[in-house]
Amino acid sequence: MIAHDGMFIDGSWRPAAGGGTIEVVNPADEQVIGTVPAGTAEDVDAAVRAARAALPGWAATPPARRAEYLTALRDALAARQEEIAATVVAELGSPIGFAQRVHAGLPVAVASSYAELALNHPFEEQIGTSTVLHEPVGVVGAITPWNYPLHQIVAKVAPAFAAGCTVVLKPAEDTPLTAQLFAECVAAAELPAGVFNLVTGLGHVAGQALAEHEGVDLVSFTGSTAVGRKIGAIAGGAVKRVALELGGKSANVILPGADLERAVRANVADVCRNAGQSCNALTRMLVPADRYDEAVAIAAEAVAEFVPGDPADPATRIGPVVNAAQRDRVRGYIRRGVEEGARLAAGGPEAPEGREKGYYVRPTVFADVTPSMTIAREEIFGPVLSVIRYEDEEEALRIANDSVYGLAGAVWAADEDTAVAFARRMETGQVDINGGRFNLLAPFGGYKQSGVGREMGRHGLAEYLQTKSLQF
Repeated sequence: MIAHDGMFIDGSWRPAAGGGTIEVVNPADEQVIGTVPAGTAEDVDAAVRAARAALPGWAATPPARRAEYLTALRDALAARQEEIAATVVAELGSPIGFAQRVHAGLPVAVASSYAELALNHPFEEQIGTSTVLHEPVGVVGAITPWNYPLHQIVAKVAPAFAAGCTVVLKPAEDTPLTAQLFAECVAAAELPAGVFNLVTGLGHVAGQALAEHEGVDLVSFTGSTAVGRKIGAIAGGAVKRVALELGGKSANVILPGADLERAVRANVADVCRNAGQSCNALTRMLVPADRYDEAVAIAAEAVAEFVPGDPADPATRIGPVVNAAQRDRVRGYIRRGVEEGARLAAGGPEAPEGREKGYYVRPTVFADVTPSMTIAREEIFGPVLSVIRYEDEEEALRIANDSVYGLAGAVWAADEDTAVAFARRMETGQVDINGGRFNLLAPFGGYKQSGVGREMGRHGLAEYLQTKSLQF
């Protein structure tokens, strides 16, 4: 049982303004494992004031010095990787192997990449007779989700630090213990007081107060499109910058001649990654009609390898979803798919065998899915794959692009040129070619209702900079 009673504000832990608390529940066994303060608007105001006071000094800190601080933060995160992974297992339910590789490992690499960018990025450039300065946008209000609790924090905080911005973080209420560990790592890196501030709390209280605060210059939010709309409206009304990384319903297009076995198995693994709780999950698999039955059979066989289990067991490949509401949401979508005429090739809405306790769902593959079905249009955020047939390449493109979302996608073809030609016509922010891997230096973000702005690499850094032209 971990009981936190403070907020990290202005370089130290201090008591919360109110007496409310948030219970943190282990989704594998439904036991309370910790508590954190439920922050109020008063806590947010104190954090923003600290960030504003620290801004002039931090913005004036040479980029090379900011790079040194980021390197120290990277080292602090690396030193506590095992503890971070164990915490993510406990409060998110991520399998320990995935937690070690991705939840704890990736943020170290991202922090390192921004240390290098802070050192090498051209914060000043000459354009004709003008000198253009790239300056920090100011105080950043970062509101992060529960599905990748540390990665999403570092993906916002590290570029903000590199740019010279100060930050107030409001993490998701389901996974605040990971955020507390991050704050301890910031303290270990000895960043100046007020450069980073942490306020735990509920989204409609602390999150809304942060988005609305007049002392915040940029709101960076990752989460649902519904909440993103509200934050975008708040920011627009205040004429402040906003970066939104929202939902997805990404298509994996398997073209004729592609390696079907490899493409289908990779798709199933992707959908089961993090219990399906990934905004860029490839939840629509588009297959040529003449190979459709074969693809469904491969998917059903592949998904059987993902048996829900104890996330602390190294043999487990898929754990529970984060909470009871998410479990009920996913099971509700599975029932909706059956009601609308889709065929269950694997899985279903019932609890996995032997997993009645905990927030478990059965990894599910739907066949005979049409593009108009709810399960083919709405983000489920669980391990549910819809297999859709198409007759020709043009129909595949129409189905892939027929979505309000455009975050990610994938194309498999017999050769790279064919895959690239198709990918160029997809309305989405990132496309994997024949199993291409995630590149932490490439921009991540979406078209349409999947968001505004980009994260990762120099494009992610640019979100936290504003330009000033000196005319000569």
